[in-house]
Amino acid sequence: MIRSREVSPVEVVDAHIRRIEAVNPLINAVIAERFEDARREAAAAQTQVMRSEDPDSLPLLLGIPFTAKEYIAAEGMPLTGGVWARRHVRAERDAETIRRLRGAGAILLGITNVPEGGLWLETYNTVYGRTCNPWHLGRTSGGSSGGDGAIVSAGGVPFALGADVGGSIRIPAAFCGVVGHKPTGRMVPNTGFWPEAHGELSAYLVCGPLARRSRDLMPLMRVLAGPDGADEVVREWTLGEPSTVDLENVVVFPVPEPGPRVRAPMRRAIRRAADALEDRGATIAELRAPALKRAFMIWSSMMSAADGPSYSEILGGGAPLRTTRELLKLMVGRSRHTLPALMVVAAEKITRFIPSQVDAMIAAGKALQAELEDILGPNGVLLYPPYTRPAPRHGSPLLTPFDFVCTGLFNVLEFPSTTLPISFDRHGLPVSVQVIGRRGNDHLTIAVAGALEEEFGGWRRAEPTLRGRQRPPRRPHLEGGDAAPSLP
Repeated sequence: MIRSREVSPVEVVDAHIRRIEAVNPLINAVIAERFEDARREAAAAQTQVMRSEDPDSLPLLLGIPFTAKEYIAAEGMPLTGGVWARRHVRAERDAETIRRLRGAGAILLGITNVPEGGLWLETYNTVYGRTCNPWHLGRTSGGSSGGDGAIVSAGGVPFALGADVGGSIRIPAAFCGVVGHKPTGRMVPNTGFWPEAHGELSAYLVCGPLARRSRDLMPLMRVLAGPDGADEVVREWTLGEPSTVDLENVVVFPVPEPGPRVRAPMRRAIRRAADALEDRGATIAELRAPALKRAFMIWSSMMSAADGPSYSEILGGGAPLRTTRELLKLMVGRSRHTLPALMVVAAEKITRFIPSQVDAMIAAGKALQAELEDILGPNGVLLYPPYTRPAPRHGSPLLTPFDFVCTGLFNVLEFPSTTLPISFDRHGLPVSVQVIGRRGNDHLTIAVAGALEEEFGGWRRAEPTLRGRQRPPRRPHLEGGDAAPSLP
């Protein structure tokens, strides 16, 4: 529409700023804005559009607004990571991913909220507070890209830039009912991410998009992917085209019970997705991979061997955190840290004294990677739950801390994964599935997600209200029902 001059970049940016101003007081997703700078950039983009004689010569994303999670550096914007000791830190330059998006014409509207330190699936910290799910304010938006998921869900931006080392794109996408793509490992540079990731950790941590529609993912990936000369693990990949995928050649492996106890709405969503793909010509096959049951041990062993930064020092602003002291302070309301973050630090310290089978689990992970790549081949995908249930109430993931392995395993396997909404449960919460392929097959997972989106309707704009909870849409793709929604 911008290229054809149906709308101007100024109109597009202003409309999204108004939407953020309307919904953000309820969901607390955007914690720092740059609206005036964005308006100036939109005016410059508008001039560029009007002067252009060839719309195809314009930058790919010219005039399109977006947000980015706070761990990804954007010049002049906060870079605290939700850590109290870093509450005054601001980025001195753009991360490579931000630079590439801006170079393609996209306009950054603001920075979104994250969990303290990043290694948790609820977006809450003592610097900026809690982000709420726009479908139900009493539920979590996920993490660590929870601010991104919430603001895309509520229609505040067309897409957001997140990052994922254990589910941080896919879990917020699932909880908030948007599309999220974790790219193949080693495809997108992490230069400018905080805390810095090097070596194998930079292969497991991947920046990627959350969006309203699956068709937006591959254009964004074409901007984001490729070496930058600084991130030493990133290499060139040949990005396929989703439109070339023929579902009659696709083999689908539904995995409704990957390990943790997966609840009925998620299992039924996997079955409905498989049935829909079979109706469109795909072949359904059974997967036998017993090593999937060891997902947590494989993920934790491969992550620990990647030798990332100490989580204790991340929270302590460079100095090791005194965990027992902070837990006592937390009990009397005097700590600047959150309970989940302190629990992760405690777990980090305890595991140093527990005999482990790290080498054996790393070998099992490498073997599983090879086994699944052989099974999937060039046309195979897994259908996998992104979490054990729809968005939980605030705080309740503490009772099931290992459920993230539904997503985390595929970080260390470096497989691409696209998450999208399939239905709503009886509480009006999105129910999503995860489409996973072998390394380099990002276009295949995106194409299969697109077919499911056509079948079930995809994203619907959330309308957060002070009542906290929304009713399911009037013509919902309710979990267990057959009706597709009328899209706005």
